[in-house]
Amino acid sequence: MMQIVIPLFDRFAPLDAIGPYQVLKLLPDAEIVFAATRPGPVADEGGAFAQHARAAFGDVPHPDVILVPGGAGQAGHMTGGPLRDWLIEADKTSTWTTSVCTGALILAGAGLLDGREATTYWLALDELARLGAKPRKERYVFDGKYVTAAGVSAGIDMALALVAKIADPGTARRCQLAIEYDPKPPFDGDPYTAPQALVDAVRAGSRFERQDPA
Repeated sequence: MMQIVIPLFDRFAPLDAIGPYQVLKLLPDAEIVFAATRPGPVADEGGAFAQHARAAFGDVPHPDVILVPGGAGQAGHMTGGPLRDWLIEADKTSTWTTSVCTGALILAGAGLLDGREATTYWLALDELARLGAKPRKERYVFDGKYVTAAGVSAGIDMALALVAKIADPGTARRCQLAIEYDPKPPFDGDPYTAPQALVDAVRAGSRFERQDPA
């Protein structure tokens, strides 16, 4: 049985965790565990949603796969605390260590992405570089056992690519079809091709631009 652990923290981004979960739960012989400092509900960054963590970090010391979500609460876990301590130890024996969105900053803050190619939310790429990683403007990036996804929705793409590595491309394609993932968004959500005025407006409202990572 492959154990996949998704660590949660207060003010996490729900889709960062739930998007990949919807894909990875379809892997044969996979057990997915949501974990936190202590079992119980963990509130998202908006406060309207809570995901139940059924395990404490100490209950899952050696997962095969780690998937770290991002979210507004990420800054509090980059320099110390139970999540960072668990992550450093769990990574020593994991087969894959992954992240979605600003979850990459948590990995980088723990020293796990030093000198590695990685991606994150587009407005956090400079912060990722400051933390020692080599940022890439990609939807997802593999560097050895470390796999990072860009902002929020990119976690689904990354999870499908990971399934193709863990199992095979055929299994990944079945997972994709099972969740009917065939996105055709009505607008351009790529920050590198979207209209500059729109990019500027989003940038102006970003916590990274405000120097307020909390």
